[in-house]
Amino acid sequence: MGKATGFLEHGRELPGKIEPAERIKNNKEFVLNQEFGDKVNTQASRCMDCGVPFCHNGCPIGNIIPEFNDAVYRDSWEEAWNILSSTNNFPEFTGRVCPAPCESACVLGINQDPITICNIEKTIVEKAYQNGYAKPKAPRSRTGKKVAIVGSGPAGLAAAEQLNSAGHNVTVFERDEKVGGLLRFGIPDFKLNMEVIDRKINMMEQAGIDFKVNQHVGVTINAQQLNQEYDAILLTGGSTVPRDLPVQGRDLKGVHFAMQFLAQNNRRANNMDLKSEEIHAAGKHVVVIGGGDTGSDCVGTSNRHGAASVTQVEIMPMPPEARPANMPWPQYPMILRTSTSHEEGCQRQWNILTKEFVGNEKGELTGIRIADIIWHEAKADERPRFEEVANSERVIPCDMAFLAMGFLHPEPQGVLAQLDIELDERGNVATSGFSTNQPGVFAAGDMRTGQSLVVRCINEGRECAIDIDAYLMGNSNLEAKADSLMMSV
Repeated sequence: MGKATGFLEHGRELPGKIEPAERIKNNKEFVLNQEFGDKVNTQASRCMDCGVPFCHNGCPIGNIIPEFNDAVYRDSWEEAWNILSSTNNFPEFTGRVCPAPCESACVLGINQDPITICNIEKTIVEKAYQNGYAKPKAPRSRTGKKVAIVGSGPAGLAAAEQLNSAGHNVTVFERDEKVGGLLRFGIPDFKLNMEVIDRKINMMEQAGIDFKVNQHVGVTINAQQLNQEYDAILLTGGSTVPRDLPVQGRDLKGVHFAMQFLAQNNRRANNMDLKSEEIHAAGKHVVVIGGGDTGSDCVGTSNRHGAASVTQVEIMPMPPEARPANMPWPQYPMILRTSTSHEEGCQRQWNILTKEFVGNEKGELTGIRIADIIWHEAKADERPRFEEVANSERVIPCDMAFLAMGFLHPEPQGVLAQLDIELDERGNVATSGFSTNQPGVFAAGDMRTGQSLVVRCINEGRECAIDIDAYLMGNSNLEAKADSLMMSV
């Protein structure tokens, strides 16, 4: 590496952020990356050039991290971009929203703070766009084979770019009026601005990928029609059926699924049709049920609306602040994570059972009946159980509640029903590899695995593209990860 002693000389440092009181006035990104300057080179110098770089294994797409860190330290940005883009189709997305399992696996993280891999990745891709290194991945020739991809989330987009680069004619069908799926309508603009998505989609169009919006396969287009017109079909519709909370009062006005709220706010922020009755948290006492990233996004969005108060409740215990003994390095640890949305204002509560939604005579939500619980250690072959703490039941004020408890499986009707696709015991698409029970029909991403990370969906799309390419051509030269590239970098 260019700076063998960098990790001994410098500590971990990240760009500053606009202060919470100021940034909640709009939906813009607020990390001051441009003001970080050459500090990113210093941060890249902390990479240790480990004998075994565990960050490779921690990264679901196998990014060649030590090598692009070295290039950044040497101010060789085009080289860094070539290394990064060889394994990651969308570093502009992962650099903003990935929880960075690579950083949890960083060898330096054993006894120091790990490398700022995500921020370095984000800086590389922005330099690439600024300096013209990022270019459309157009194929040298066309195979004449046609592939239909249903769904334009990260798995579908990754597969589309890979298959297009292999020379196939790729058409992506999206039921909404703009491409992006979860990226556009599930992640708030203050984390991933729509302009960043559009920039990449425009480049993919220049490379020859055909995007068809307002095309709901299984509803406005019969899926069997695609079977007749295309040589292969890839299903990447995501895991879109949310987990519900069927307690008394669930039908009160003011109880919403998290994605209804988040998708509508992105539409509002970008002057798009809301497509449903307005959900706005201004002046409301908001309770978010669910302690994950989606719940955190609801917190940040509610703060930007001007909510009177925001409370986030979670049925599970509060995670430890430091890596627990049962999750040793290089595992991704389940620890307490305070997001930028939490920094903006939120009361967080754990071990909370939601028992009832309370309303008034008009059918409007006014409160939530909750109780504290205690979890008991699970016995062999049994699931963990909890019991309610005596005399802990109470009603907290709530005018608007958002259910952010995850997703169950893809929608079984529509495209899956029309193609007679088999499902597994969890309701996801059953596959052998990436192949469904129907010849020439493949599935990837959350639709196949259940809900997961954006970076894992990108990997799903890349891996599946290899299978589709081999199905169409007899073999494939596509690479999902960097294993064969390592010696050439």
